[in-house]
Amino acid sequence: MNVPLGQATRELLDGRNFATVATLNSDGAPQTSVVWVTRDADTVLFSTTAGRRKARNLARDPRISLTVVDSANPYRSVEIRGVAELSEDPGKTLPALLSHKYLGEDPPAEGPEVLRLIVRVRPQRVNAFPV
Repeated sequence: MNVPLGQATRELLDGRNFATVATLNSDGAPQTSVVWVTRDADTVLFSTTAGRRKARNLARDPRISLTVVDSANPYRSVEIRGVAELSEDPGKTLPALLSHKYLGEDPPAEGPEVLRLIVRVRPQRVNAFPV
């Protein structure tokens, strides 16, 4: 069951704060990556390419955890656990949106052979700190 995001969590996701994403390797070991994020209502979005370890892990096991720390106050953070859905992004629209959010400019060009994916995280548990 998806849970709604609180106002403080929405503010963290809407800011220029980085997220650390944790997925599970096939042997059960965790794999982490730092990513740019945005949200669509109460879901979290980030971009990756089809060949990345996190994409392969999520295709096999959609369980995911991500932590966002407030860059202005590292004692304020949120952990979101849930399930991820992968979808193709042939127009590479999400990397452009994220690049403008974080850098204020277009991302570097990628060739047509690069398959971009949108990862949509549907929260099942949200832990905000401080509470």
